[in-house]
Amino acid sequence: MTASNPDIDRYLAEGCYRCKLGGTPECKVHDWQDQLRALRRIALESGLTEELKWKVPCYTHKGKNVATVAAFKEFCSINFFKGVLLKDDAKLLVAAGENSQAARQARFTEASRIEELADVLKAYFQEAMKLEEDGKKVTFKKSPEPMPEELQAKLDEMPELKKAFEKLTPGRQRGYILYVSGAKQSATRTSRVEKNIDKILRGEGIHDQYKNC
Repeated sequence: MTASNPDIDRYLAEGCYRCKLGGTPECKVHDWQDQLRALRRIALESGLTEELKWKVPCYTHKGKNVATVAAFKEFCSINFFKGVLLKDDAKLLVAAGENSQAARQARFTEASRIEELADVLKAYFQEAMKLEEDGKKVTFKKSPEPMPEELQAKLDEMPELKKAFEKLTPGRQRGYILYVSGAKQSATRTSRVEKNIDKILRGEGIHDQYKNC
């Protein structure tokens, strides 16, 4: 079992600070304490390294991201970065979002269910770690949607924003492209870009904050 990280102790005690509810009793982290602690223990017993990334617990193997654990409104989850490559014999995994090509989630509401599946989840973690050791990659489909002019203009205007956007997963990039393109008026598309600059700079997807709050 690998050592726990004090940053995750604070996450469990205070919340995720991904929105204004962080540090308050209303943060969803407080609704899933038993479940999150169970998932944390299983991840550590699997030999993963515990870090805090994107304001949630992230479990890594030899410097590579393997999975995160997160609290949502209606469930908590393990989010495998390359979940699409896992065998998923137990049929636990679902797409993390409508645009997700690589990430897959195992969602839970009961701590007892997590405990029942402890050995299965450890096997999933071991398989995910092996994927990283073997250097396996997900083949992403290129987004068929054109880049909105308003978004491209802002990326060209702000080099730091362009760099942050390019670091997003293909699914998150596509999410912003679809969201901005969905507005009929150029002024509305520009407004949608402006309102989401901070989220892009934080490495978040278009729906990340909404889902966690």
